[in-house]
Amino acid sequence: MALNSSIEWTQGTWNPLTGCTKISAGCRNCYAECMARRLQAMGSPNYSNGFKLTVHDHVLSVPLRWKRPMRVFVNSMSDLFHEEVPTDFILKVFEVMGKARQHQFQVLTKRAERLSDLGPELVWSNNIWMGVTVESADYVFRLDHLRRTRAAVKFVSFEPLLGSIRNLDLRGIDWVIVGGESGPRARPMSPAWVTEILDQCRGAGVPFFFKQWGGRNKKKTGRLLNGRIWDEMPNVWHKRSGAS
Repeated sequence: MALNSSIEWTQGTWNPLTGCTKISAGCRNCYAECMARRLQAMGSPNYSNGFKLTVHDHVLSVPLRWKRPMRVFVNSMSDLFHEEVPTDFILKVFEVMGKARQHQFQVLTKRAERLSDLGPELVWSNNIWMGVTVESADYVFRLDHLRRTRAAVKFVSFEPLLGSIRNLDLRGIDWVIVGGESGPRARPMSPAWVTEILDQCRGAGVPFFFKQWGGRNKKKTGRLLNGRIWDEMPNVWHKRSGAS
């Protein structure tokens, strides 16, 4: 857990689950896998299993003790909707999010099919932002699964963006994040792919957040797009009364 996250679009992280397995092209150079193995080598108790999927029941109540309201990225080191995560555990995570109303929880998954299958069983308090990762045109179907949920705020993370994505259907989508891959084996991202998504967001009236260009040195490449920083956030104020 971290009260001050370096991830540009959130403020803290909460990892009641760690570890994952690769499911699609965007997973190839997974940052979480590298970080988990580093933490394992450092003797961090929650990473004694390295990147093997592990649930941490003792971590479930942590957000209830955070008094300062903030945006919290849920499972930055895993995927809550992984096929091996027990449904009961997912329900517990949602229960905690529903109790910790002082925070906005940002949940992101590549397992969109399981998300939509379990959606009717979940209690969607209006402080839960639900998102899917779409790294290329091959995975735009994940937006359809996301739209089937009752999440008050629905978002899409195009990171790492690996190709051109045209003719996006952004109906029902409240927020878009775009970012390039970072690290020593980072795959390049074309500026044309980014502006293509930006233009579609402009046309659909969807807030746009540009996270990074990425590359081997993401600090050097920075976050400027068309000469400015894009830090737009979803308008959640009109969605704050009760659960859906």
